[in-house]
Amino acid sequence: MQDKNRHPLTAQNRGQFKRTALATTLAALTCIHAAQAQETSEDNTSEIVEEVFVTGSRATIQTTIDIKRNSTTIVDGMSANDIGDMPALSIGEALENITGASSHRENGGATEISIRGLGPYLSATTFNGRTASNGSGDRSVNFSQFPSELINKLAIYKTQDASLIEGGVAGLIALETVKPLDYGKRRFQVEVKGGIQPNQQNIDNSMSGDIDVRGSASYVDQFEFDNGAALGISLGYEQSDISQPESEMRMSSPSGTSQFACINDPNAPDRGYYLANANDCEGPGDDDDYNTVVDPETGKAYDDGLNYAFAPSSNGYRQNDTSDEREAIFAAIQFQPTDKLDINVDYQVSERIRAEKRQDLNFANMKRTTPGVTPENLVVSDTGAISNWQGETAIESNSELFYQDEEYTGYGLNVAYDFTDNLTVSADYSFSETTRESQLYKLRLRSDNFDTSLEPGTSTYRPMVQWDTDSGIRQYTIVDFDVTDPTLFSSNYRLRLDNDLDRTNTIEAGRLDFDLSLNGVITGVKGGVRQSELQYIDMGPENRREILLDTSDHRIVQSINESCYIDFPEDDFLGAERDGALITIVDPQGNVVKETNSWATFDTACVAERLAEENDTDLAFGELPLNKANITDVSESTTAAYIMADFDSELMNKTVRGNFGVRVVQTEVESVGFRTDYTIQDSASETGLALVPVDGADLERVVAGNDYTEVLPSVNVIVDLREDLMLRGAIYRGLSRPEPADMSYQRSFTPNDEENITSLDQLLNNVSGDGNPYLAPLTSWSFDAAIEWYPNEDTMLTFGLYHKKFQGGFETNHVTEEFNIDGQILPASFDLTETNEDSSNLTGFEVTATHNFSYLPGFLSGFGFKTSYNYADSDFEFEDSLYGDITVRNEAGEVTSQKIGIVEPGNVPGFSEHVFSGQLYYSVGDFDASLIYKYRSEYFQPYTSNGTRLRFVGDTGVWETRLSYYITDNVRLSLEGINLLDEPKVQYHFSNDNLGEVNSYGPRIYFGVKAKFQ
Repeated sequence: MQDKNRHPLTAQNRGQFKRTALATTLAALTCIHAAQAQETSEDNTSEIVEEVFVTGSRATIQTTIDIKRNSTTIVDGMSANDIGDMPALSIGEALENITGASSHRENGGATEISIRGLGPYLSATTFNGRTASNGSGDRSVNFSQFPSELINKLAIYKTQDASLIEGGVAGLIALETVKPLDYGKRRFQVEVKGGIQPNQQNIDNSMSGDIDVRGSASYVDQFEFDNGAALGISLGYEQSDISQPESEMRMSSPSGTSQFACINDPNAPDRGYYLANANDCEGPGDDDDYNTVVDPETGKAYDDGLNYAFAPSSNGYRQNDTSDEREAIFAAIQFQPTDKLDINVDYQVSERIRAEKRQDLNFANMKRTTPGVTPENLVVSDTGAISNWQGETAIESNSELFYQDEEYTGYGLNVAYDFTDNLTVSADYSFSETTRESQLYKLRLRSDNFDTSLEPGTSTYRPMVQWDTDSGIRQYTIVDFDVTDPTLFSSNYRLRLDNDLDRTNTIEAGRLDFDLSLNGVITGVKGGVRQSELQYIDMGPENRREILLDTSDHRIVQSINESCYIDFPEDDFLGAERDGALITIVDPQGNVVKETNSWATFDTACVAERLAEENDTDLAFGELPLNKANITDVSESTTAAYIMADFDSELMNKTVRGNFGVRVVQTEVESVGFRTDYTIQDSASETGLALVPVDGADLERVVAGNDYTEVLPSVNVIVDLREDLMLRGAIYRGLSRPEPADMSYQRSFTPNDEENITSLDQLLNNVSGDGNPYLAPLTSWSFDAAIEWYPNEDTMLTFGLYHKKFQGGFETNHVTEEFNIDGQILPASFDLTETNEDSSNLTGFEVTATHNFSYLPGFLSGFGFKTSYNYADSDFEFEDSLYGDITVRNEAGEVTSQKIGIVEPGNVPGFSEHVFSGQLYYSVGDFDASLIYKYRSEYFQPYTSNGTRLRFVGDTGVWETRLSYYITDNVRLSLEGINLLDEPKVQYHFSNDNLGEVNSYGPRIYFGVKAKFQ
């Protein structure tokens, strides 16, 4: 049985983890020392040199050593010896094998990547040297969009030089496909993989069937012409149809208005959980949650000293059946008409279609308090997390049909010309665009005081429910209500058709560079300019249609209920996470009537069609018009120029080499919003001032913007202490820009409809603002030092220290902005996320060791390992916008009042204190096997929909394995397993003990066959 209490590391087990990492490092040192001693002995006894060709894990690890050793900056990466040899099922999972890299998991797969414990928005990603777009509204890249079968090289630049594209305080992730002439040989290759997932096998009539399928084909060739010209082509195609089933225990998120801190204190009568009558604990006015505003008379929050508990709108379970289809085409042409001119054209297109069938059991009134029951049974931690609740609540059998289509298109042209033997000039143009659209059917069926036959006393609208988290997830006891009986879900039939998402992110860029080789201490000078244009458009909140059913005619309800009922789709639901039954049904005396792990479920499409039929309507989704209020339309123009010099000299008989340079970046942001056009009614009228909408007018287009210039110097130095030992150092200034979605200019208000208004500043009510186009970038000075030892091609031991000093952070302020309405300036105030001038620090170290035991006798010579560990500590503070510290300012920027938060701030988004990966491999001849463990400690992961609320992802440790065997020189069999021990993803809201969500994916096993022809 797995440990169900997956909470963040305590001080004790943090220390244990550090000791384990230290022991691993010491063991690596011992092995490497033994290897060096053995090699020295062999060198003294024999001068025979035998060239050994290695493949598999050993060959891949040798490429990681080569990449790190031969780079001027501090870089970790890997390169496949052949197309399709990248050792992972996805790019995200491959990147996790690189020192200091860790992933965020969605649907069981690695998606966003953090570097050295810093979140993805602090990193930059390039694809073939160009910035890549995404459909998330941030600057991270969803690596599951790119097939690993068609990627040939991965690298993470942890320090920067002036020639690298700016944007990554944490580092730069570089993805590369093959250049056909550089590849140098003809190759046609086909690979097919079939996957089995136990959770998928448990689902009846799974959307993707019982077997996942992935297939890829690639072709590389070169052609030489009589005039000395050469042409290379590379083509790649990948198609996959896989399932990503997910079993969930869930709570409504705090990203909107679905979770609040309700007062839970008997000293505050008729408030919160101690209301005199049954009601939501926020109070009848929905404004009775914990008040963090500072009382000027006491200097403390108005509710200081009162106990509270975080109350979500609902809790429940979700059973998920998914289909994930992807098709990708990569193409490249490399043409060298002369030995001086190199022309490269590349093109990539990828389409990913995700569909999900979701079945929810929802306990709808989790904010509700039942007097005499709820407060007496509430168990709450010091941080407001509820671990036991009891009360009356409505129960729903809900379902959803979700569809998302994401398309990526990228292409580029690069031309390089050698004007002389020492001077090369290159020009590059690139285009990248991602579009993401999604639509959603949301169906609700609710409990009532009767069943579908209208028999009285057969059901209860709000039965008594109790739940606790003793086993690590919520498990429920229900009095006299059988959730498996479909006839009890007889009320509030509602269908919502949400045209949920329409986003487009486009990046177009051009650059011109020169590379001049020199003789002397300065061995070369590089420089260039780059211009890029980013545009991000989000069509705003969903366009929602709603279809309701008149349930007064129970015969219609009964007919729909009977004809659309389906058996629960999954066996052993949440079997790996639960301890006993999820739901226990008891009679009024407390006697157990039934234990179940399922509930009554319905065919969403069937019910939707019946509801549309009864309402004489269709099931079409509403359009998302471009001029709709709340649209996000952000344009970002960037101009950058750099100059950098390479040097190579000697100091105290040691070679000293590296580079130094500066990059200057100028950025302009324009953000467009739309709002209703108003006129101001003349004050001479009897009713005074008033805002009146302009009849028939289009929404008014309003624009805001920002610009800034940053100077980014950098120095990288390498000291070759001896042939196999080097010392590195780097100092550089980096920046990370705000997310495009956070720079929207959405401003909305409702006019004040009171009479006899005489002042302009009284005309606006309920002003809200979302997005801030004036956000400044987060900058940092970074200092890196590392010592690296390379005794042979299989062995590496490195130790690095780094320190980052951040300038700027994010806080929620109550600000005042001025609105130009009908030529008049109207001030209005609202909460807004702003960039402050606070400074913070991050300090860490990383250790990497890799070694192959080739000197051992017999079969032992095939063993090897690679291990890495990163530790970081930061004092960065990210305040929650609802219950964190908030400053209120007036028009002049002066502090007028404050809110004192009740939740501890988060750290840097994506920050993990500990990141560890270890790989034990065995590679002999045609056989290769690896066992891999990846660990990441808890981290703060902002919501995409509202990045100002705190959400934490708990510690995660995942086991993987890979085996392969060449049955001939050209045919390889492979077996790959991911998440072997079924590690879930656990999320917490507001604090790291307020259990919000548990996502169970199960293991995934893939069997593959690859054939290559030359």
